[in-house]
Amino acid sequence: MNGDRLLAMLAALANPHRLRVIAALSEGGRNYVSQLAREIGISRPLLHLHLQKLEEAGLVTSRLELGQDGKALNYFEVVDFGIALTPDAIARATATLTAKSET
Repeated sequence: MNGDRLLAMLAALANPHRLRVIAALSEGGRNYVSQLAREIGISRPLLHLHLQKLEEAGLVTSRLELGQDGKALNYFEVVDFGIALTPDAIARATATLTAKSET
């Protein structure tokens, strides 16, 4: 796995709300924002921020669909992913990092 992708995925998953989003979508399948916000217990604006971070990291995808009432619903679903965090995998990924450390 590319180092930048690994870093983006780990950063996206380093938040309890985002872990709950992944869990809810994994267990319940695709869902639209309003329903997902109710299930997780957070506001829609906050959920949008977390979904954006997860989508940028390639962990979820979204699709805009029209409901039966003609209202647009943005559905999200989890992308099938796996992360093997071994010292060797981290060393290989580190060799491909393009982002410079800020420390």
